[in-house]
Amino acid sequence: MTLKACESFSNIPQEDVNKIVSFTAVKFLEKGEYLFREGGRANNFCVVGKGAISLFRTHVSGKERVLHIYRTGESITLASLWPCKEYSADARALESTQVLLVQKHEMLEILKRHPEQLFRFFSSMCNNCRTILETIEESTTQDVETRLLNWLLKRCPNKKSDDRVDVPLGMTKRNWAAELGTISETLSRTLAKFREEELIEVNRQTITILSPARLTTRINSNSG
Repeated sequence: MTLKACESFSNIPQEDVNKIVSFTAVKFLEKGEYLFREGGRANNFCVVGKGAISLFRTHVSGKERVLHIYRTGESITLASLWPCKEYSADARALESTQVLLVQKHEMLEILKRHPEQLFRFFSSMCNNCRTILETIEESTTQDVETRLLNWLLKRCPNKKSDDRVDVPLGMTKRNWAAELGTISETLSRTLAKFREEELIEVNRQTITILSPARLTTRINSNSG
């Protein structure tokens, strides 16, 4: 994957993209290898070129809490462009992964010439932080069924439609369970229950939502 293909760089003039490439390094990570650790110096703006990166924090008990999973084409904006010096969480590869490391200081110098793009980057950071906060809130206030329903509905263009929606997973069930704050066995039981209720179909790496409107009704009944 090239930087220009990443949404964060899509509107930057090609001349500047070429300059950014000159101070961008490619890092290859094997499954389980860390991209960065909490407290480490935040010197780079990171883009997932291929694979998946889990952003998480570890409780004093040793239990890990997944904050977000970044996939191909997504930029890890947490602490990357904000003027802080340290990462506030750990980031680890969930599979064989390629990451583009853009030097932060040089990147900011270019963005200063493109205020609209700088605004887009900071907006992305805010959206990312909001998503992380929503994930934390959901994992502490909702049961697994409701979390899974929300996860599926977020991937539906129209939550009131009765049209089928195919949702590609692109990750293992274990990683999916971690993102939902549960374990594989519980996720499997919940998926089986939704299949029995004819809410979804499961085909290897694709989940087919048979009716977003029915999912919406189901989640409303859970909250009621």
